[in-house]
This record gives sequence, structure tokens and C-alpha cells, in this order.
Amino acid sequence: MPRRLRAAIACVLGALVLGVGLAGCGDEKDSAVENGSDTLTIYSSLPLQGPDRARSRDMVNAMKLALQDANGKIGPLNITYVSLDSATPEAGTWTGDKVLDNARKAVRDLNAIAYIGDRDSAATALSLPLTNEGHILQVSPSSTYDGLTRASRRQGEPQRFYPSGERTFGRVVPADHVQASALVGYMKDSGVRSVALLADREIYGGGIADQVEQAAARQGIEVFDRGRVDARKGDLSKTARKVVETGADAFLFAGTTDTGAARIFAAVEAATPRMLLFGPAAVADHAFAREISAAVQEQMRVTTPSLPERLLPRSARTFRERFRMTFGRRPAPEALQAYEAASAVLQAIRAAGPKGNDREAVTDAFFAIRNRDSVLGRYSIDRFGDTSLSTYAGNRVSRTQFVLDKVLEVRR
Repeated sequence: MPRRLRAAIACVLGALVLGVGLAGCGDEKDSAVENGSDTLTIYSSLPLQGPDRARSRDMVNAMKLALQDANGKIGPLNITYVSLDSATPEAGTWTGDKVLDNARKAVRDLNAIAYIGDRDSAATALSLPLTNEGHILQVSPSSTYDGLTRASRRQGEPQRFYPSGERTFGRVVPADHVQASALVGYMKDSGVRSVALLADREIYGGGIADQVEQAAARQGIEVFDRGRVDARKGDLSKTARKVVETGADAFLFAGTTDTGAARIFAAVEAATPRMLLFGPAAVADHAFAREISAAVQEQMRVTTPSLPERLLPRSARTFRERFRMTFGRRPAPEALQAYEAASAVLQAIRAAGPKGNDREAVTDAFFAIRNRDSVLGRYSIDRFGDTSLSTYAGNRVSRTQFVLDKVLEVRR
């Protein structure tokens, strides 16, 4: 191992053990992967306990199928996969401490070549600075917050996520500015001229709210911003009345199932039964659909990047059938995105050729993806790390199922 590389690795590991930043580690460009190693490890970080367990389990199994496709090898390199749990039994969901522990574990592994995760944007905001300092490619199947890759209303974004000064993060799901355009387009197609907006107090909800306001201004829909709310507790009737008082045609909650989406939609529907209700992809799960009443379901409209099987490439249908045959059930929609995240990482390793065990070379190969035919459709990765995919499904909710209402094509 070259002397400069040994020194760089020693500095990284020492900083991680002490829990401090890596700014003093210099500007070495050498890969942190062990020189000459023929075994590489891909890590994932997902919440494998609590209400998200089933979806995350399907995502893990989808990544395993992607590695099976490659027979665990890329040329002379052996590829292993390690699934890390970002949740705890006590919390029942991901925690900041677990997310940070997972990222540190990957960075400390000299053979780690890529990190798939995290599922939630707020979790990715924690793990990304660590994997970036370790020069590990991080690919998320589902983190959509714009500030991870582009300028946002939060100061210092996206630069604060990249302490190394180099871009190492990408995603196979469109960023929130694309979803916001789809949401507003769906509203416009539904005859909405004005919308009352509430967001949760998390990074995802705030990001969606900001992007929706910008998209609405471009598309001629008036927005009544009613701020941020913790919809998980307390009486929401007063908050719902403030929504009604706007006189808007529709209501959008920029939040998730975990931040009280079902409760706030129920409160607004009770206050004004005829108002259309809109939600982002983060509420498109069966836990949310089962929790809302038939009256709320009738008024709900939800955008998702997951399209019906008949609108996806044949390879997506093949994957879903293979998943069903292997695991005895249909995969969660996010499983397709996880499968593609792993497949894109494997392509990047392959494209790096003789440097397939070099972290920076693999990252560069991921950013060089152009016109890739995948289970999600054909896409490229831009200089920010974002996918060129831009088609969303506009869904209604019927008998706790999400049913396609409109295909929403967002112009890029």
C-alpha cells in the first residue's frame, strides 16, 4: 500500500474513532480502498424495525437479487453485501445515532466501495458528510430532498453535505423539485386554482413545501402558506379551521405518514368535506391508506415516482415476478428503486474497469451514467447526482389501495 494512502487512511480512521471532522486529513486523492484488494463490500442502511420493516426488508431483498444478477463478481473482483439496520427496537424507526454508526462502519472498512441509503432524506443528511469524507459513493433509492444536491433555502446547502469538496452522492429517484412540479400539475389538471399548504417540521416536508411554492408560482396556482405543524399529537381542529378560512380549492400536507399525515387530513376533511386533499410520495404506503377514512380516501390525491407495471419496462415486470417467485410475495414499490440503486452501483464498478476497487474511480463512473436502460426506465445522471427520470403517477385512494388516476410528465 502506498505511503501516502496509508497516511490518509490512518487520519480518516483516527478522526472517526475520536468523532471529529476530517478537515485536517489533507487533500489526498488516493482511494481509501485497500490497494490490490479483490474483495469489495457494498453497504446499505435502512430501518429494519418498526412500521417500515416490511418495506425495508423488500428493499434489502431487491439489492440481494441485483448482486445475484452479477453472480457476486465484477471481472476479477468479488462483491459482498452488508445490510445495516438504521432503526432501534426502542425507537421503532431510524435514529440519528444508528445512522451515524452505520456510516462510520462503512468508512472504516477499507474494502467498502459504495453505500446505498439512507431511505429518508433526514437520515441521508446525517450519513452523507461522513461517507463523503471517506470518498465512498452513496446512492439513495428514495431520499428526494433537493438540498442534498442543489441549492435550497437552507444556508450552506448543498455544500455542507460535501466536506471533501467532491460530489459523491447520487439518487435514482427524482428530486423534490420534480415531484413538486408533478404535484402542482396534478392540482391544475384537477381544476385547482388555489391551495392551502401546511408542512411538517422535518427536512423533507420543508423541502417539498418550498418547491411547491415555486412550482405553483410558475404554473399560476395561488398558495396560502400556513406554516409548519407537528400533526402527530394534540387537537388539530383549530389548525384545520385556518386551512378552511383561506378559501382555497385544495389542501396539501407536505409531510409523511410518520409526521401525522393521516391525522391532519382527517381534521381538514372534517372541517370542509368537499376540499381536495393532496399528499406527496411519502404518504403512499398502506399504513397511511389503512388509517384514513373512506371519506378522506375519496378526496385524496397522491403523487408517486412508482408507476403501474404496465407502464414500466419489461425488465421491471421480470424483476417483480422473480421477486415474487423467490420471496413469496409482491415487492413494495420502493424495492424496484433499491434494485436499481444496487444495479447502478454494480455498473459503476464495472465501468471503472481496472480501477473497480478505487472509490473515486467508481464515483466518477456513476456520475458518467448516460442513457442507462433500467427497470425504472432510461435515465442519465447529471452533474449534481440527480436522475433525469421525470414521470410521476397521480393516484387516487380506493379501498386502501393507490389507483392510477393520471400520468404526470414533468418537463425538465
